[in-house]
Amino acid sequence: MTTPLLHSSKPLSKTWFNRIFTLTYSTIVFVHLFRHCRTLIYSPSASSFALFIADFVLAFMWLTAQCFHWNPIERKTYPENLPQLVKESEYPSLDVFICTADPIKEPPVGVVNTALSVLAYEYPTDKLSVYISDDGGSKLTLYAFMECAKFAKHWIPYCKKYNIVDRSPEVYFGCDTAWFSETDEIKVMYENMKSRIETVVQSGDVSLDEIMESDFRNAFKKWTPDFTRRQHPTVIEILLDNCVDKDVDGVVMPNLIYISREKSNDKPHNFKAGALNVMIRASGLMTNGQIVLVLDCDMYSNDPEAPLRALCYFMDPNADPKLAFVQFPQRFSCINKNDIYASEFLPETQILSLGMDGLLGVQFMGTGGFFKRHVIGDIPSFGVNKFSNGIHSKPITSRDVLVSAHEAASCNYEDNTNWGQQTGFRYGTLTEDTYTGFRLHCEGWKSVICNPKRAAFLGGSPSNLNDMLTQIKRWYLGYLEIFFNKYCPLTYGVRSMNPLHALCYTHYTLRSFWSIPVIVYAFLPQVSLINSFSVFPKVSEDGFLLHALLFLGAYGKDFLDFVVFGGRTMQRWWSHQRMWLMWGLSSYPFALLEWSLKSLGLSTSGFNVTSKVVDEEQNRLYEQGVFEFGVESVLFYPISIASLINLLSFVKGVVIDVILNGRLEELFVQICISGFVVVNSWPIYEGMFLRKDRGKMPLKISLASLATAIAICVASDCLWFSKVRRS
Repeated sequence: MTTPLLHSSKPLSKTWFNRIFTLTYSTIVFVHLFRHCRTLIYSPSASSFALFIADFVLAFMWLTAQCFHWNPIERKTYPENLPQLVKESEYPSLDVFICTADPIKEPPVGVVNTALSVLAYEYPTDKLSVYISDDGGSKLTLYAFMECAKFAKHWIPYCKKYNIVDRSPEVYFGCDTAWFSETDEIKVMYENMKSRIETVVQSGDVSLDEIMESDFRNAFKKWTPDFTRRQHPTVIEILLDNCVDKDVDGVVMPNLIYISREKSNDKPHNFKAGALNVMIRASGLMTNGQIVLVLDCDMYSNDPEAPLRALCYFMDPNADPKLAFVQFPQRFSCINKNDIYASEFLPETQILSLGMDGLLGVQFMGTGGFFKRHVIGDIPSFGVNKFSNGIHSKPITSRDVLVSAHEAASCNYEDNTNWGQQTGFRYGTLTEDTYTGFRLHCEGWKSVICNPKRAAFLGGSPSNLNDMLTQIKRWYLGYLEIFFNKYCPLTYGVRSMNPLHALCYTHYTLRSFWSIPVIVYAFLPQVSLINSFSVFPKVSEDGFLLHALLFLGAYGKDFLDFVVFGGRTMQRWWSHQRMWLMWGLSSYPFALLEWSLKSLGLSTSGFNVTSKVVDEEQNRLYEQGVFEFGVESVLFYPISIASLINLLSFVKGVVIDVILNGRLEELFVQICISGFVVVNSWPIYEGMFLRKDRGKMPLKISLASLATAIAICVASDCLWFSKVRRS
């Protein structure tokens, strides 16, 4: 009898096309760089040197990116076959960590919806525990989950009775879905819970008169006047206990546990990784789930069978013993039609990730990852006596368990240990998720990506340009911290893992250097054009064809991956390549600058939570596909300057150099580059000159950018005139 499949994998159909294209395009790149070297030897100049550096960086980044395309695979799971191989009683226990840090930027109602969506998983409730990691130590968040615990007793049986797929109440009640006899009653209960939570959040405090349960009321006594988000004792509250609590149908409830780790001003907090390591230790003492799921607070479950899909890899009789985690790609809801801010991150989450999966495995994305517990951290040891007494057989409410859990969550626990260095989630970077996955891969562990048609998790994305640029800057500052440490992917990684896999990590961690070619090509050809000076070959020369092949090959392949193979619209592809230019002018260079200052001890970077608050006006503009500027952000400044200089150079080149002087053949490449940037910069011009709404470009940024652009043009003209006169 044939054993039923739990999962399958196969190479992508485009694999050989990718390899042939890589070899062909690499040859063209090599010829182009050879021509650059010859130019530098026989007719060196500042412009030719700048273009060589820009093209060398582009070539290096392109070559490392091809490692993703060398062996991409796609996988499929068959959770319907799981009962034939594994009894439900044999399922591993599952601990879910939901991370939140700020009740103002991350509204508790949204976090509650995420928790409810996983509490209602199609999974044995006696094997499911959900932990809320509140790194902000907010009693507003605790109150929200007290309300969540009460509502869950009605919501979970309702979802399972009617086989509801959308198990986030906000999503379910916001859809045009089937209505059942209890639906109206459940909806009223949800709206009442939501109203109570929002009222408390708006007031900024919890009235104990509204809390009937004495145990819950006593919990808030820990919030003394000395309690701050950066200095406070450990808070652990068991809101649902599967040994005691049952839903309205009499079925055992999953565990729901709130934890806020101890914090002290004189101890490092290590941001999200520090909070997750506390969760590993505390949960190991309380429930000790064999599988651990890490979720961001806004990534609600969109598939109640997601854990079963993960088990298709973990429970396979032929599973690789070195499989460390199953990663579900980040996917996002409420992205507008054309995805104007490239919020979907399609290449990273659903194209490049398939290539890493064909090597040693996909990177950990910070959310949606199912880990084997023993891979990231064993049960914390507090002495032989407690273990010999069978601490894990005791109820989670027992004094021994709670005392040990509080100790595991203390800020002194990690002193003189390997936590954050060799054990648990790793410290030392803002992007501790990628760094942790990289270190695990270096240690020989593997991962797989599980990418079902229906997204397992859906989350929010920035709906204004400043938040998007800031988020990218933070990510790539963290990537630079990964590259420039002793576990550098290009040195340590190449020695420790598949070299192609190490080069994939190298590509990610060095992406900020894309700013070099973007800045060079955004300014040098344009300033030269303003001075009627050619820096590229004429159309009739051989070098022109080389430039044309490089441009068309790179953009053509990107278009094929995004539109033909990726199934996205041309407008979404255009939005992505436009945002790449904006990142290259703002987020990437500012990440490099901030990393440089931090390396010199002149700046300290902190983890800033991206706001998940919905602004109605901002959301309206976003849905219309209109860029939201609105704030006086320094990140807008270089984008605006580049847009204006390209506009000036394009107009000058077309009117004076082409129409009046007939120099189209000589200056064709520069005019095309300027025109390309001008077309991409339409939202900038619109925000600076045409719009009157709240989301327009701030006047101060517009005036400063215009003045700087004119100054650059005047200064370049003076320098050029001086050079001509000397010659």
